[in-house]
Amino acid sequence: MSGLAEFSRLAMTLEPWRTQIVFVGGWAFRLYGYDPRAYTADHKPIFTQDADVAYDKRELREGDIKAALEGAGFTEQPNLAGGFRPPAMRYSLGGDENGFYAEFLTPLTGSGKKRDGKGGLKEDATELHAGVVAQKLRFLEVLLFEPWLVTIPKEESGLSEAVVDLRVPNPVSFMVQKLLIRDRREGKKRAQDVLYVSDTLKIFYGAIESDLVPVWHELEATLHANQRKSIREGVRALFSEMNDVIREAAEIPDDKRDPEAMLQLCREGFEELFGEV
Repeated sequence: MSGLAEFSRLAMTLEPWRTQIVFVGGWAFRLYGYDPRAYTADHKPIFTQDADVAYDKRELREGDIKAALEGAGFTEQPNLAGGFRPPAMRYSLGGDENGFYAEFLTPLTGSGKKRDGKGGLKEDATELHAGVVAQKLRFLEVLLFEPWLVTIPKEESGLSEAVVDLRVPNPVSFMVQKLLIRDRREGKKRAQDVLYVSDTLKIFYGAIESDLVPVWHELEATLHANQRKSIREGVRALFSEMNDVIREAAEIPDDKRDPEAMLQLCREGFEELFGEV
């Protein structure tokens, strides 16, 4: 089964919750190619085995997502790293630990701590909802803001039918969230985020003025002043001059990128999107 067919199977399994979930992470970028505003780039997207599924608990309809996944051949596997309770979970297709899997994410709000039942505090890192365990992450709510809809056509889904109206982060939210989390990412993960930002600007460059700027103005109005400041600081820190992060990002894909071209694209793209940074 191809990666796209595996993802389509996941998306069809989650159809009852489709209007409440957003596919984020690397699969969101792959799905951007089905948006009519996206330029068909000659670069291949980074391959990813995991599909990140985000939701806001306040909006997620009741039901048993875990039962639906198990009925479709997914197996729940705990990730015991961090010692969180409940432990973070991944949902692997066919029980293959090295194959395609899904993880669920939900926004982390508040202090990030919760009572441990013993008079102390512990990390508020996971939650059980609708039968699945989701990891809580900062700034995830940005990815849930005004998502766009894409459809995987019948001839590409691998399931002999189209997979319609999948919600993905709008490209502005996709890039802004990566700017906000930059200090929480290290090494290759930070470089990978820079690559995603650059590639997103590239495929939607022709839609910046017409589609992305209006989205930014709406999103900006929902952000705290400190977040707006952090976003602009992130652009300056990552894209004001050539640096090792950009050089490393250019080396990640099989079809290597020109770091100078990446830097120029991001400088000009963010100037057009945000105004003077």
